[in-house]
Amino acid sequence: QVQLVESGGGLVQPGGSLRLSCAASGSMFSLYRLGWYRQGPGKVRDLVATITPASGTTGYADSVKGRFTISRDNAKNTIYLQMNNLKPEDTAVYYCNAEAPWGVSWGQGTQVTVSS
Repeated sequence: QVQLVESGGGLVQPGGSLRLSCAASGSMFSLYRLGWYRQGPGKVRDLVATITPASGTTGYADSVKGRFTISRDNAKNTIYLQMNNLKPEDTAVYYCNAEAPWGVSWGQGTQVTVSS
């Protein structure tokens, strides 16, 4: 299984942008389906975006479509989440995720706060 470490969170004003990164260590990174999830205060953890291992097909929650972009760099073993036009309701701890038939890995999370 891979180990995941997120970075790039912080405080940003509404309408601003952030790019989250998730560095993976371990083998067979290119075979994992990758995703970003988030958990807001008092809420359950929700899926934000996913990207498949082979074709790189992406999927997004309706709340972030057109604003967020997920990508992967298999050469660097890294997942990215570009977040534009951020809103206060995007405030949450963001987690990266890697799934394969042999297991699931989670990062430790990175805080994103959108506030003026």
